[in-house]
Amino acid sequence: MDNMIKILPAIALRGTTVLPDMIIHFDISRAKSVKAVEEAMVTDQMVFLITQKDYNVEEPGLLDLYKIGTIAKVKQVVKLPKNILRILVEGIERAEILSFTQDLDYLEAEVARFEQVEEIPISANANEAMLRGMREIFKQYCAGNQNISKELINQLMDIEDVEKLVDQIAINVPLEFDQRQKLLDAVHISDRYEILGILLSNEIEVMQIRQDLQMKIKEHIDKNQREYILREQLKVIREELGEDTFASDADTFMERAQKLKAKKEIKDKITEEVKRFKNIGNNSSESTVMRGYIETLLDLPWDKTSKDNKDLKQAKDILEEEHYGLEKVKERILEFLAVRTLTKKGTSPILCLVGPPGTGKTSIGRSIAHALNKEYVRISLGGVRDEAEIRGHRRTYVGAMPGRIINGLKQAKVKNPLMVLDEVDKVSSDYKGDTSSALLEVLDGEQNNKFCDHYIELPVDLSEVLFLATANDLQTIPRPLLDRMEIIEVSSYTENEKLHIAKEHLIPKQIEANGLNDKLLQIKDDALSHIINGYTKEAGVRNLERKIGEICRKAAREILEDNKKSVQITVKNLEKYLGRERFSVQLANEQDEIGIVRGLAWTSVGGDTLQIEVNLMPGKGEFLLTGQLGDVMKESAQAGISYIRSIADNYDIEKEFFQKHDIHIHIPEGAVPKDGPSAGITMATAMLSAITKTPVRADVAMTGEITLRGRVLPIGGLKEKLLAAKTAGIKKVLVPKKNEPDVKEIDKEITDGLEIVFVEAMAEVLAEALVK
Repeated sequence: MDNMIKILPAIALRGTTVLPDMIIHFDISRAKSVKAVEEAMVTDQMVFLITQKDYNVEEPGLLDLYKIGTIAKVKQVVKLPKNILRILVEGIERAEILSFTQDLDYLEAEVARFEQVEEIPISANANEAMLRGMREIFKQYCAGNQNISKELINQLMDIEDVEKLVDQIAINVPLEFDQRQKLLDAVHISDRYEILGILLSNEIEVMQIRQDLQMKIKEHIDKNQREYILREQLKVIREELGEDTFASDADTFMERAQKLKAKKEIKDKITEEVKRFKNIGNNSSESTVMRGYIETLLDLPWDKTSKDNKDLKQAKDILEEEHYGLEKVKERILEFLAVRTLTKKGTSPILCLVGPPGTGKTSIGRSIAHALNKEYVRISLGGVRDEAEIRGHRRTYVGAMPGRIINGLKQAKVKNPLMVLDEVDKVSSDYKGDTSSALLEVLDGEQNNKFCDHYIELPVDLSEVLFLATANDLQTIPRPLLDRMEIIEVSSYTENEKLHIAKEHLIPKQIEANGLNDKLLQIKDDALSHIINGYTKEAGVRNLERKIGEICRKAAREILEDNKKSVQITVKNLEKYLGRERFSVQLANEQDEIGIVRGLAWTSVGGDTLQIEVNLMPGKGEFLLTGQLGDVMKESAQAGISYIRSIADNYDIEKEFFQKHDIHIHIPEGAVPKDGPSAGITMATAMLSAITKTPVRADVAMTGEITLRGRVLPIGGLKEKLLAAKTAGIKKVLVPKKNEPDVKEIDKEITDGLEIVFVEAMAEVLAEALVK
């Protein structure tokens, strides 16, 4: 009896069952299993293989394992990367697990062998009957399964012993591990025979059903419908199971249509479409198109609205908390809220925020939605060229779908969201239609209560949608579209505004994003000012945020690598984190010079100062313009020289001077394109200074368009230009008289310290600029 009980290293298998006489290789990675193999190789190479009931259990107990396992001999062990062993084993005999211990660093099992199990003797006739029966079942199985080789079939058919035949078939037929476990649990040959017979018969029946299904599918498919093969398979399977979801879908649609919050004519139209869908049936190619159309109609928020916030103070607090500056935008939104609260109705305004990149035009949209308690939808129009993107495609087209406006309403799930039309100045047109023309109906408060999308073909009410368009340049927006929107200019931020935005919003946001806190990182105000002026040159704050993010990342690394308790950023150590300064302000010249005048320009990144240089050379009266100047700027220079020639007598300029001298105007930087009429008076002053050899005051800058008669016309971008003048250390700025109302609207923070002189004619400009 002693040799019937064995104590062996054990391996708990997952998803695999090993039978006696079976040779198989498998991978093991659990530490206890690897140790068990090593223990077996030290002794007699014998291990006990037992299968887990649940694949996911990492540390199996006795109850997690099947009772019967296999004593096996380890034939080969191969070490793979990542502590994985691939072992080749041969099943020797069945054994029952009695107990096992987990105290060691491997599983050790006490097992009982089955050699003394007394079998009921099988007569010769019974043996022959069982052999024939099993061979017949196996032959049927092989007829349906082409994966078993003929050599193996012949080899198995030659076996004369029932037990050996049953065991060999069980080993060579592809079975699931739990099916193999049933065969392993069957100790008696009669039980094993019965279980294997049932398993093979079930497999034969499954294969037969599969063949029948394939035959039925072939009957349904003709040569012109081969692309529908997958749909037909699904149909036959549903017929076999007695399921048909088509009718139930139509009923669901009808039920949703009845519950829909919409006008009667819209509900009637949807009901009519559902009835058509039901009558068409599932076979029609049109059913898929109609299903998509009905689902789109049911998903639209026809009369479903969200409750707007009526608390004016709360809305103001939210806007102030989330955005610094942008006073005009906030004021207009609060006005809308006040009117809506008093009247309980009224169409929503259609606003267009225009300004340089990075000034918070898009992000203020989300804040407005938060303040008014509206759903937020953003539609990016940059690069949209197809009119169907706005109005949708007609349903006659393959793959037709609604436009972006309707999809935005579906996304919002209410009819009164805030819809941001981002980059409205960057829409374009091609042979498919004009996108900006399609927006005319959307953004017209008198028409958009019955907006018609080509796909929907029903009037959709957009009058309660609060549209907020954003743009960088008004010049590219067509006039009719511009006329439908209320323009609010979002100008460049001053240094003080950038400082506030950085302290209140950007620094806390980046500190949190980089896993820091106020104690770990501190940025001094003077260092922040240095970043704004020396490392960024922009109207908005995008690059400023990137620079703050760069400091935060380097500080985080420093805290971890050098075990620092905190990092403090000052002007002295700023270069360590951001490198050398990238930008420097071109300050006003120290001395008054001949032929050099400081002009003011508006750029996409804010205001800038231009130093216009004029040289005179003996020649044939040629007029040279360099510095990548646009056509308008060249024409301004031509107007300037014509004006100077007209007043030559006033400055004692010889009549033949312009035929004997070449005039060269250059505006650095040469690689930067420049255009616009606002440098007209600057170029005229520089030319007259060079011709009369009269120095121009170094502390004066100017901007304005010049006419042939020397009148000074108004220009735009004044806030940015004055900001650039102040930064450059200019004391006096000459501005067109007609821009006086614009100057009054500019914050005192910008105008303080600047002497602004309003001029109407070139004579006034020359009197202020030329050194007397």
